[in-house]
Amino acid sequence: MNVQSYIQSRAQLPAKSIKNTIALLENDASIPFISRYRKEATGNLDEIAVEKIAQLLSEFNELEKRKVAILKAITDQDALTSELAGKIEKSSSLTEIEDLYLPFKKKRKTKADTAREAGLEPLAKILMAQNTNNINRSCERFISDKIKSKKDAFAGAGFIIAEWINENTYVRNSLRRLYSQTAQLKTKWVKTDTEHPEATKFKQFEAWQEPLRRIPSHRFLAIHRAANLGIIRIKIEVETQKALDIISRIIIKKIGFSGVSYLETAIEDAYTRLLKKSFSTEFLNEAKEKADAAAIEVFASNLEQLLMEAPLGSKRILAIDPGFKSGCKVVCLDAQTNLLHNQTIFPHPPQRKIEPASAKIKSLVNAYKIEAIAIGNGTAARETEEFIKKVYLPKDVMIFTVNEAGASVYSASKIAREEFPNYDVTVRGAVSIGRRLSDPLAELVKIDPKAIGVGQYQHEVDQTRLKEKLDMVVMRCVNKIGVNLNTASKELLSYVSGIGPGLAQNILNYRKENRSFKSRKELLKVSMLGAKAFEQAAGFLRIRNAENPLDNSAVHPESYFIVEKMAKNNNIEPVDLVGNFKILEQINLEKYVSEETGLLTLQDILKELKKPGADPRKKKRPFSFDPSVKSISDLKPGMKLPGIVNNITNFGCFVDIGIKESGLIHISNLADQFVSDVNVVVKLNQELEVTVLSVDEEKKRVQLSLID
Repeated sequence: MNVQSYIQSRAQLPAKSIKNTIALLENDASIPFISRYRKEATGNLDEIAVEKIAQLLSEFNELEKRKVAILKAITDQDALTSELAGKIEKSSSLTEIEDLYLPFKKKRKTKADTAREAGLEPLAKILMAQNTNNINRSCERFISDKIKSKKDAFAGAGFIIAEWINENTYVRNSLRRLYSQTAQLKTKWVKTDTEHPEATKFKQFEAWQEPLRRIPSHRFLAIHRAANLGIIRIKIEVETQKALDIISRIIIKKIGFSGVSYLETAIEDAYTRLLKKSFSTEFLNEAKEKADAAAIEVFASNLEQLLMEAPLGSKRILAIDPGFKSGCKVVCLDAQTNLLHNQTIFPHPPQRKIEPASAKIKSLVNAYKIEAIAIGNGTAARETEEFIKKVYLPKDVMIFTVNEAGASVYSASKIAREEFPNYDVTVRGAVSIGRRLSDPLAELVKIDPKAIGVGQYQHEVDQTRLKEKLDMVVMRCVNKIGVNLNTASKELLSYVSGIGPGLAQNILNYRKENRSFKSRKELLKVSMLGAKAFEQAAGFLRIRNAENPLDNSAVHPESYFIVEKMAKNNNIEPVDLVGNFKILEQINLEKYVSEETGLLTLQDILKELKKPGADPRKKKRPFSFDPSVKSISDLKPGMKLPGIVNNITNFGCFVDIGIKESGLIHISNLADQFVSDVNVVVKLNQELEVTVLSVDEEKKRVQLSLID
């Protein structure tokens, strides 16, 4: 199977789109560049489709690499036949080629090896052939110094047959179908509450049983975590008799054969000693992979929604990291989010210096012409919000509560130390809160996505796959929005198509030496940034107030000549074409179609000329929680409250209702009809009105509903 047919069978995309996308990927084009600037070649595939092709291309290459290794290993044993080589080369499944390799895989000495050394393989072949009328007479010639009795001879031959059955691809595929349809996951309690501190959390899995193919990913990962902690033991099982019947139908050809009982013994041994354990491991691993994939998709979806959250934009911000005993850390930022001032106020117990704190806030708002206040949503958030709203401030000062998840991780990071070497973690944390209000994406790229806390069981899933997926999501978001070349941090630049950390640092070095970039062409003066990196990156970088207004747009430099031609045909300068709706609406794009530039690209250019560098994100607006609810003790069933979705899982979503504990809307309470996908009903950071269903103060649990 070639790479194109492999991908097409799994992605159901047009053959031409796949072929051209593969060529671009193999030529080191990035996914954002391909989906944005090579639409004619891909047939207008979006980033998700291009990501899928890239993933399948990587899978195919890994499969081919494994085939080469297996063919070499079998060749080295002088055991490769043309038939076997053909099967391996034609296979499109890693499981299939591993089954074909199984008889040749090096393993420690087995019972079958000992039986072969005793000369019992011919007896095993006689039993498998099922042609002799008297198997006991056939067995007599195998009695020797090593084999003292017929019983020993049949037992040894049985071990060889069991190994053959275990290595039989038809048997394995038949059992694989049985497992995929009927396998049950079962758990057994190993450690009691007193033996393990986390045992209570997993009490429901004390004696759990569920069809493996139906178990939701979040439950499987919970069970898997409990098993990893040694609290429970997991088994994957099918009905033994059904498995034995399947093997018997394949192995036993003659019912009246005199050696049937010996074959049945070998079949039972093959299943209970070899196959059962092998398939239990295989299906457990497969279930883990599926659960990982589902959890990673949830995390990726949440992260994308969080990164694409509405920014407030270039405003002068006063940010507060609230606290009780240690006080509230206050910072003032200019419109470019540079730190201007920091200090601590104590409006809450135990110090409760309300008047000095109020006077200080008023003074700072006036002195730094503050336009918005950002309050972190951690400890003392509601009390701080209430305090700020009582301070007499200009009416146009907006007040926001900002999700501060991961801010403490940032404040103690190397990145934060490099940005603010002369300030402690409390100042850095407050700055991060303010910057998140101004531009969530630009600030969140500095934090490991796992620390943001918008997934489920993120520490249980495959960490390599999780990082790859999350990095892809961050790159997608960064390039969708575009990056200001003269203000972006190293971390933000690192995610730009074709850049990476090394070139990002070189860009910063150039910016420091030359104060700023005046044009996109200047990028070619950056150390190590060649034509290829320029091609991949330029369209995603923006230069405000550039001499050429196209440098602040998503129009790629390779297409500037088209804009110049459009301007010339309308007897105006290119600069006068940008934003000129009257002329742009009259342009006939068909006149500019060529072999190099298709209609799809021209439509993108025209759209960008109408609104150059437009941010696809919505604008931030203030939100207020119910002022009467400050803690879980204030909640009563039936209350209707405003809230913000702060996490989405496969089983429901969590909602911030302005108290320390987030409430859960179970998937069954999202709508008055069946919901299979939580993301269809709600999105991260969506504002909702929820109804309180139940409150458990002892366990700190709040159940909410969207159903009226």
